[in-house]
Amino acid sequence: MCGIVGLIGNKDAAPLLVDALRRLEYRGYDSAGLATLVNGSIERRRAEGKIVNLDACTRAQPIGGTVGIAHTRWATHGVPVERNAHPHTDGRVAVVHNGIIENFAELRAEMEAQGRVFQSDTDSEVVVHLISSYWTDECGPVEAVKKALARLEGAFALGIIFAGEHDLMIGARLGSPLAIGYGDGEMFLGSDAMALAPMTNRLSYLEEGDWAVLRRGGVEIFDRAGQPVQRPVQVSALSAAVIGKGGFRHFMLKEIYEQPQVLGDTLHSMFNPVERTLTLPEIPFDLSAVKRVTIVACGTSFYAGSVARYWFESLARVPVDIDVASEFRYREPVMEPGGLALFISQSGETADTLAALRYCKAQGQHIVSLVNVTESSMARESDAILQTLAGPEIGVASTKAFTTQLMVLACFAVALGRARGVLSAAEEDRLSAALVEVPARASEVLNHDERIREIAEEVMHARDVLYLGRGSSYPIALEGALKLKEISYIHAEGYAAGEMKHGPIALIDEKVPVVVIAPHDSLFEKTASNVQEVVARGGKVVFFSDEHGVKKMGQNAVFTISLPTVDPFVAPILYAIPVQLLAYHIAVLKGTDVDQPRNLAKSVTVE
Repeated sequence: MCGIVGLIGNKDAAPLLVDALRRLEYRGYDSAGLATLVNGSIERRRAEGKIVNLDACTRAQPIGGTVGIAHTRWATHGVPVERNAHPHTDGRVAVVHNGIIENFAELRAEMEAQGRVFQSDTDSEVVVHLISSYWTDECGPVEAVKKALARLEGAFALGIIFAGEHDLMIGARLGSPLAIGYGDGEMFLGSDAMALAPMTNRLSYLEEGDWAVLRRGGVEIFDRAGQPVQRPVQVSALSAAVIGKGGFRHFMLKEIYEQPQVLGDTLHSMFNPVERTLTLPEIPFDLSAVKRVTIVACGTSFYAGSVARYWFESLARVPVDIDVASEFRYREPVMEPGGLALFISQSGETADTLAALRYCKAQGQHIVSLVNVTESSMARESDAILQTLAGPEIGVASTKAFTTQLMVLACFAVALGRARGVLSAAEEDRLSAALVEVPARASEVLNHDERIREIAEEVMHARDVLYLGRGSSYPIALEGALKLKEISYIHAEGYAAGEMKHGPIALIDEKVPVVVIAPHDSLFEKTASNVQEVVARGGKVVFFSDEHGVKKMGQNAVFTISLPTVDPFVAPILYAIPVQLLAYHIAVLKGTDVDQPRNLAKSVTVE
């Protein structure tokens, strides 16, 4: 959600800024803009819509300068039109902002009472006028920013430049991530390492309340109290090379096809093939003493956690609570000290999940975060980190991040069961062997791509689609429905198959495709019974099962896909892939923006 990039150096800033914004497109946005310093004055270009529009604008109206800030905006306050695009400026100060200024109405009224004129409907513009009002002959720009920050309430990351100040840029963060990049005689500012990848791999991450004064020769970082602090410089493994589509039509398809590799990478980070044992990263508390697990996540990550609930309770025999992060802390849950709170987020910056983490920390919980970005806020605030090795995920609709989350959670469930003494060595061997097979079986699933595309040609005309599953396949049905909604804009719902008779069956007719997730496990016969109920009412069944399941029920389905036969334990990981491909092909056939679907953001950094 929104993206910031800034640079202060000796090269022409505009093309570098536009290029960096392209690397932030994965976050989701609806307008973009940049501002530079030219002969002491602030020059600005903004455009509604995609980066290509801003690029065309800067080519038609070239903009010079070696100091600049840029932004991709996802609308919160104010509609997505050019006047609301960032940067905002009054001619003296230019600002880009991620997050929400909660007290902006009060501050705006104060600024307007001083005679200041606002040009946008955003909360962000108030930051410009507040800083400008403090910047006087007696109070320089750095001190003006310090005073302004003390008055802002909410969540924000800021990038700020000043007219006439060619060796000054200021960044600040509270609740939204911001990184500082180090170069040779130049400095950078970015929402994440992805934005800065081609320019530098030496980064430091601002902590809560930090603000930074950047000059060509280096940076001074201050904490919320205004005291100088040092933040460690890290070397990022990201590079510009990892961001390409690699010959695929869309990032989403590339990332679906990367799953065998990244599942293997993630498994191998925890599995010793010689001893055939799973080894977790260092956990600074006793897993055997864990009496309850609380899982908190949003969206696709929530569905990964929902699968994990089945695994933790069945394999580790530990009770599990699971909540969507946006609701969790508002019910003020009572938490017994010493419990394990597990947070799942691809970015590690999801605002709701991060707030829930802090609530649990205050409740005396052990904090474990499952993230794809180890430098993220959630990772830094956790007792232990479980990392997915998915690599950068550019497509907004999560694919490889989801399956690698499942892989880590499966390994964690086995390790937790072992630590609690409820999983025998023989059972651990069986489960470990099943996990080892997953990357190869995932490759086999991808062989059905063309057949799934053919199915998509029929399903794409539907107005509504239902997804059904039982047990650990139920969250995969929910995830399949979410994927279809996200990128094709077809209404879809996922249901526990046994709930069909309790209402949803009223929706079934010959125009409603029903996608059934049904590995041949202990619950298969019950799911098969539900399929018969759908068929009896004219529903068109798309049946995902294995050889045994298709042989038993295939004649009742309009379309079938026979997936590899695997241990039921790992089936959710594999069955996620065909529902991703189905959603992808339907979206492509409908002509939607697959990688950047409307209204969505990759990293939701405001509530």
